[in-house]
This record gives sequence, C-alpha cells and structure tokens, in this order.
Amino acid sequence: MNPFDFPPVAAALDGLYHLVLQLGVLFSPWAGASASAAAIVALTLAVRLVLLPVAVSQVRAEVARRRLAPQVAAIRKRYAKDAPTATRKLQELYTAEHVSPLAGILPTLLQVPVLSGVYALFAHATIAGHANLLLTQTLAGAVLGANLFASLTPVVVAVAVPLVVLAALAVVVEITRRANLRWAGSAASTEAAAVPGMGAVLRILPFVTVVFAAFAPLAAALYLFTSAAWTVVERELLRRHLTPASARGAVAA
Repeated sequence: MNPFDFPPVAAALDGLYHLVLQLGVLFSPWAGASASAAAIVALTLAVRLVLLPVAVSQVRAEVARRRLAPQVAAIRKRYAKDAPTATRKLQELYTAEHVSPLAGILPTLLQVPVLSGVYALFAHATIAGHANLLLTQTLAGAVLGANLFASLTPVVVAVAVPLVVLAALAVVVEITRRANLRWAGSAASTEAAAVPGMGAVLRILPFVTVVFAAFAPLAAALYLFTSAAWTVVERELLRRHLTPASARGAVAA
C-alpha cells in the first residue's frame, strides 16, 4: 500500500498541494511559468524560519561541545580501553552541562516530513484522488517533477536546469562541510584520524544529499538547495552571535 494513500497522510499531502498551488498563483505575476518553483523556495524558507529556534539550540549545543572538547578528549584518553565506561562518563558530562549530542541533527529530522511531502507532490499523478496539476509546472523550462536522468533529452534546457541546481547544491554542501570543519577545529580532526578511513568518509558523506537530489524530482532538489543555502548563512550568523568573544579567535584560526 502506498503510504501517501493512507487517509491522514493523503489529507496532509492534499493540504500541502493546495498551499503550493496558492503560492504559485500569488507569485505568478512576477515568476511566470516558474511560479510553482518560487512557491517551493518560499515554502522552504518558511519551514526554516519556523525551525529557527531549533537552529539556535543547535548552535548553542555546538558552542558547548567546543567548550567541553578538552574534557571529552581527556575522558576518551583515560578510558581508551574501557568503551562502556567512556560512554557513561561522556553521557554524564553532557547531562551535567545540559548538552545533547543529538542536537545537531534535529533541524534535518524535523524537515523530513516536509521534504517527503514535496517529493511526493511531484512524484504522483494523483493527490487525494484528484489530478496533480503540479506535474506540469516548470523551472526555466525544466519540469519540476522530472529528475536529472529523466531530463536527458535533446532539449538542452531540460538538462541544464537540474545540472545547475545540483552543481549549486554541491557547492553549498562543500561550503558547509568546510565551515563545520573549521568550526570543529583540531579536536574533530584528531578524532577522525583515530579511525582509519574516517577522514575520507566525512569528506564524502555530505555529498550523499547531492546524489539523492540527482534522482529526486527537480522540486525536491530545489528544496534541498534552498535549505542548504539557508543553513550556510544561518549557521554563520548564529555562530558569530552565540560564540563568546574569547572563543572566536580559535574558530577563525
């Protein structure tokens, strides 16, 4: 059974469908045929704005983890041969300092339902029993419901637009990866070096998003790019604002 046919899910998807349609109508005077693409961008920005308090908590947790890095390193060194004790001690440290090791993935997890909805909007011919008009919508001539490989036709624009979105997403992912590496500092580099091959994995892992976007509808790739670009700006501003002045020099270095 298609999970999107389950009545509550179908109703939620239908609500998202009509929201995107109405936003498209709102944007059509200046966006023209790309109004639905503009609606996806606006939807993404709205979601990220709602999640701003979560992002603030995430960066505060990052700042706290940087402050605790020497203690974490000391615990791991002291209990290098006793993994259960090391895990318990680290958990006690994080609990005492009110730091959640999972805070960094919350924004991503909370976006999954919306991204899934956007994916479904441009992957099904019918939504809640009626025809899906969004499948005919385009971005600069490229169909929002087609992925890169479905766009491999003689029509150059159909291939060029997904390629531009994917390339832009890859650039933003790399900027984010480098910013996170610079932020984490030498402690993260040391931990990665301690596990053979971990450094290479950490370099490649962020680009899984780009691979997913290549196979997803163009609308979902557009959502991912917009969200990733927001993350770059948001993280930079929040880190500058929430990092104590005494610690900023270490981050810049």
